[in-house]
Amino acid sequence: MGSGRRRVSAGLPDFPWDLLEPSKRRAAAHPDGIVDLSIGTPVDPVPAIIRKALSEASDSPGYPLTAGTAELRQEITAWTARACRAEPGFSVLPSIGSKELVAWLPTLLGLGPDDTVVIPEVCYPTYEVGVRLAGARVLRADAPPTGERPALIWINSPGNPHGRVASADELRAWVEYARDTDAVLVSDECYLTLPWTAQPESVLSVCDGDYTGVLAVHSLSKRSNLAGYRAGFVAGDPEVVGELLAVRKHAGMIMPAPVQAAMIAALADETHADEQRIRYAARRELLLPALLSAGFTVDHSEAGLYLWATRGEACWDTTDWFADRGILVAPGEIYGPKGARHVRVALTATDERVRTAVARLS
Repeated sequence: MGSGRRRVSAGLPDFPWDLLEPSKRRAAAHPDGIVDLSIGTPVDPVPAIIRKALSEASDSPGYPLTAGTAELRQEITAWTARACRAEPGFSVLPSIGSKELVAWLPTLLGLGPDDTVVIPEVCYPTYEVGVRLAGARVLRADAPPTGERPALIWINSPGNPHGRVASADELRAWVEYARDTDAVLVSDECYLTLPWTAQPESVLSVCDGDYTGVLAVHSLSKRSNLAGYRAGFVAGDPEVVGELLAVRKHAGMIMPAPVQAAMIAALADETHADEQRIRYAARRELLLPALLSAGFTVDHSEAGLYLWATRGEACWDTTDWFADRGILVAPGEIYGPKGARHVRVALTATDERVRTAVARLS
């Protein structure tokens, strides 16, 4: 690249999974192969009802709608009303997976160097990436920060990586703070339908039908094993959703028509989601006691797809300990400085690989 051109990537952190490559090679050297509990990518089959809908919509030569078909918007709205206990008055918009929306939301909202974006102390790295892409300022905070007037606030419950569930009172406090400071509040709720020891609530459920300045982001990646389909959506304030739609139409951010059809089938069916939740629960019931028996403390982990484990040492030392046993986990430091003494252990491995991990831990 010529010296007169700015390198966009220069201001971004290292890609988290690139940092794990040495540990991955170390774990892969185990005689019985690696057990990868790092990236939370689904490993179970896409349900047949969804694959059928995708196939039947495959003859789609025309441009799809950025807003999604009327049928898709209707199904997203119905699901959001059920799962998020949202009252009428919100708007919805499909996204090409949730990560795309997270990364580009500050830019889509027109944020820049004069704006501050609040993200959780320990969180999904793409929140920070999105802020940096927009050239805005990052502020990490787990409670409404005093003396600040942010333009955008990210909250995440159940949390990634730690699985903490925010209470209804906490959600209401964030809504009130956002409105007092004229910020847009966005709740990442991609793990809402995976409760274990606590029942998560959507931010939409505490708005009393007034969604001004409030959005909720959802994904079908984990609920329906659709990470490969890139199927997500945002719901909330009609004015903000309308602005996102207008910009996304210009930018060509359009979910493919066959994926829209598959998403309709996925949202209309709860049976497959219940079955997948049972699979993850069974894996959690194996891994959690194995970690405790191996001397780990597991913090939070009340919902979602991860166990947030610590032995009170530097996370990279813990990562090496696992790698020596052929198990790859995610060091907590990649989720923020306050994660530096934890590792994230994912439930997204086959039953056979989970049993193998348990045997190695014991």
